[in-house]
Amino acid sequence: QVQLVESGGGLVQAGGSLRLSCAASGSIFKVNAMGWYRQAPGKQRELVARIDSGDSTNYADSVKGRFTISRDNAQNTVNLQMNSLKPEDTAVYYCNADWPPIPNTRNYPRWGQGTQVTVSS
Repeated sequence: QVQLVESGGGLVQAGGSLRLSCAASGSIFKVNAMGWYRQAPGKQRELVARIDSGDSTNYADSVKGRFTISRDNAQNTVNLQMNSLKPEDTAVYYCNADWPPIPNTRNYPRWGQGTQVTVSS
């Protein structure tokens, strides 16, 4: 069974750090791009950071210089190092996986279950 399993959320004070991890397990296929999105109460889900199979990255302007995304292609994992956290970073963070567009991956999960990040002021 293919799964996207996230870990690392929690409660931290403003200025602190957290590291999120997401592992795509159970598949012989390598994920193309992987990313992190977040959704705050009453807001739409938004892109936080994304990394492709060649390690090219893009970030939301609001997190540039504070967050760093990285991946281990061999393990199908992606990490998000979040530094200098602000209260406005509070949200549920979701891992996203862009699987190869082949029939075998048609029913693979594209989203993790979400992990809560709360930053107190």
